[in-house]
Amino acid sequence: MTSMTLDRDRLWEVSSRTIVYAAIGAALYGLLLVAQVPVPGTTVSVRPAFALVPFFGYAFGPIVGFFTGLVGNAIGDQISGWGALTSWNWSIANGIVGLIAGLAPLYLSRWTNGSLRDRAIGGAIAGVIATIIGFLFTFTDLIIQAGQVTFGGVMSFYITVIIADIIASAILVPILVYAWEPVKAQLGR
Repeated sequence: MTSMTLDRDRLWEVSSRTIVYAAIGAALYGLLLVAQVPVPGTTVSVRPAFALVPFFGYAFGPIVGFFTGLVGNAIGDQISGWGALTSWNWSIANGIVGLIAGLAPLYLSRWTNGSLRDRAIGGAIAGVIATIIGFLFTFTDLIIQAGQVTFGGVMSFYITVIIADIIASAILVPILVYAWEPVKAQLGR
């Protein structure tokens, strides 16, 4: 499996490389989640580390992206003192973001198979689309916290979260794509 030019037949392949990239992605995401920039007037923060989730999915496939988001978010929650399983549905939502970004070769083939510039733009688009769709899973809070939260409250929080994470994805995923290319070339991937 090569990065960024995954073909449809090998998209779901699990190899030692998949496992290694997934572990690296989850560890980096979990550890770097401590660095956050609060959005004034909200309880939400821009999390620059979030860009690692769509990047790892986009660069290495849906399995790596899902693991990076799911396990990395649980690690970050545990380190922050929130508890690894306290917001399990948000960890799953992060995983879904990585999974959807990893499916980019299926819906963004023009960009994933193009020039470096096209692949960077494709990474930003994949990150934005994946964030919007993946975090829809957080509406499970309406079921989990029945009677404690309203649809409007969840919707307001959802919009604030995706805007903050879209900012991180749209800016940082293309930078990560540009940074990864020379490393990928050296590794012969």
